[in-house]
Amino acid sequence: MKTKLVVLLLFVLQIASAQDKNEIKEFFWGKNDEFKKSNSVPDKWKDESAVIIHKKEYYNYHKFGVNVTYTSGIRKRVKLQDQAAVTEFSQFSYKSKFYSNKAMGNFWRRGTTFVGIKVVKSDGKEVEINVEKESKEVNGEQKVAIPNLEIGDIIDYYFYSVEPFKSAMDYSFDPVETPLGDVYPTMDLKIVLETENDFFVNFNTYNGAPDLKEIPTNKGGERRYELSQQNISKNEFPRWFYPLAEMPCYKFQVIFARSGKFEKLADGFLSNSEKEVKKTVSKDDIFDYYNAKFVPSGDLDPIKDFLKGKTFASDEEKIREVYYFCRHDFFTKYIEAFVVNDAKIFYPFEYYQKAVFLRDEVSFINYFMYFLKKNSIDYDIIVATDRVNGSINDLLIQSNVKKLLRVNTKTPIYLEYFSPYTSADQFDDGVENSKAYVLEVSKGKRVTDASVVTLPSSTYQENNTKTKTTLTLDDFSGFKVKKESSFLGHLKENEQRDKLNFYDYVYEDYAKYGSTQLMEYVKNKKKKEQYTNELNAIINKQKDKQKDYFKDSTEKDYEVTVDDYKFNIKSAGRFGKKSAFEYDEEFTIKNNWIKKAGDKYLMELGKFLTSQIEITQKEKDRKNNIYMVYPRSFDNEIILEIPAGYAVSGLEKLNKKVENETGGFTSSAEVVGNKLIIKTFKYYKNYNEPNANWNKMIQFLDASYQFTQEKVLLKKV
Repeated sequence: MKTKLVVLLLFVLQIASAQDKNEIKEFFWGKNDEFKKSNSVPDKWKDESAVIIHKKEYYNYHKFGVNVTYTSGIRKRVKLQDQAAVTEFSQFSYKSKFYSNKAMGNFWRRGTTFVGIKVVKSDGKEVEINVEKESKEVNGEQKVAIPNLEIGDIIDYYFYSVEPFKSAMDYSFDPVETPLGDVYPTMDLKIVLETENDFFVNFNTYNGAPDLKEIPTNKGGERRYELSQQNISKNEFPRWFYPLAEMPCYKFQVIFARSGKFEKLADGFLSNSEKEVKKTVSKDDIFDYYNAKFVPSGDLDPIKDFLKGKTFASDEEKIREVYYFCRHDFFTKYIEAFVVNDAKIFYPFEYYQKAVFLRDEVSFINYFMYFLKKNSIDYDIIVATDRVNGSINDLLIQSNVKKLLRVNTKTPIYLEYFSPYTSADQFDDGVENSKAYVLEVSKGKRVTDASVVTLPSSTYQENNTKTKTTLTLDDFSGFKVKKESSFLGHLKENEQRDKLNFYDYVYEDYAKYGSTQLMEYVKNKKKKEQYTNELNAIINKQKDKQKDYFKDSTEKDYEVTVDDYKFNIKSAGRFGKKSAFEYDEEFTIKNNWIKKAGDKYLMELGKFLTSQIEITQKEKDRKNNIYMVYPRSFDNEIILEIPAGYAVSGLEKLNKKVENETGGFTSSAEVVGNKLIIKTFKYYKNYNEPNANWNKMIQFLDASYQFTQEKVLLKKV
């Protein structure tokens, strides 16, 4: 009987799945498909690689009791006009089954993706692909090859995902932020958004994109919105560009809040009613949302113990030292425990009498507010958004907000939530040089007002990399290389994030602050030895991977294979903007960049600058403005030990100088004793440049690239 019930259940599920597939197919390709016979494209786009005849995006948010279902879909009908487009659309990848990450508690629900693909041949014949039959699983994904695709074909496909989960309270769905256009021109675009009661919608369009329109549904609790646009030119995504800053685009987020209580707790900026689409976030919205979240609180005893017997020259010095102590005591002190726990060596947190880990920006700010309040030090809270998202005036989505503390000492100090590498002297480069809200705090207690301020900038001198590369000829067939690298500013933090591992700083912090290492809490000698050996095995394995990563990075920089690779980290550079991250490397480059010509040798020494940007002819014809991450500079010194009995010539090509208001590249070469000393300096001066300055940037970019192509002649004397 049990077997019969299981078979019956499977049969019912198969029928339901087939019905779902048929309904979805009808939804996109059924009798209401007004693009079923659309096969031609405008003459103005006949030379494009492909043209999107129709694109539809669909989002649906639905609830029934504690069950919530999020449905999303996309359909594209695309005319393929050259071989590149045929190649692009010859294979599709997707996940047919997945587990929702939106589950309440431990209740996980399986989501499903439905895929439909058909090809319309030049003679109008339609060939539908049997996706289930033709797909193959590769690394957890389904891959479908499209056979016999040709120039002139139309490929018409959809992806439709159904994601059910449970939520008794509130939930913020992932935001959608994207340009209106695609990489191909689009003849017709439609975006459909369907919600009902308890779903709040934040939606707005920018930079000339059309408005979202509400479509009557004749059902009291249900709402439907549409955005339509025709004849959209293709989007170009050039180097150094923030699409949301100037392209027609839209942003939206849907937030589920089951009642007024949960509306107040929801992680987002909500409208007064779910019947209203929220298009803007005002200064008052910012004030109301964060006023209740930021409350001075925490146990200051660890800081009091740290400060005993210490004196400081100024409040600035005191705040910096307290910040670095807290970074350890509430953050890096537990990283070793997280490693041990993740590796399932043992459960480490039971060994801490009182583990306090500041997990996010709000807990960090509340704790430091309390410290500053108790020490009668004035401060404000900064609410900013990354320049990638556009202006703070266009803020719509709460997850795009970054929170900082501005301590109003003689020289203001900006403090941000910890990473292992954050500095009390700099903050997130994404919000530098941008407008932000200042939440003003009265007497260290309550947020009383909000105003707008422009955050400070960093300079190209502060964001700097220095390298010194010493070269020795290796039997005239290659080079032995010793390289010293030093990083400051935002270039330092990026490099630390890429290259350092937990053991490079955790044990440094233990020693600096005299705190107890994790294994010292384990009193059982046998267990302690076992746990230590297991942790050391993990560290040794990570050190091997770290060496491979260093080596791979060097090979990518030089675009050659290196041998006999060694590296050594001299300083992690984690205590202040003037503290550099430094490491040394040694390696050999064999059978590259040196060629024999009779009794002479031609050496491509310019390549030791590492690969530089080559601006293609297509890139030179730029229409967009330029958006840089931050001003920055690169100092390089290359020293070649000239073999006895030889001299170098051709140095004049290594002397260059191009400088203007956007940046510059300078280089010099001279022989001092038995050494050829080459120095270069490249810098980007600003965060942004207008398109009118692009040619000026190209001047120094071309100069630095040309330097890498220069050669020096080594000959006997």
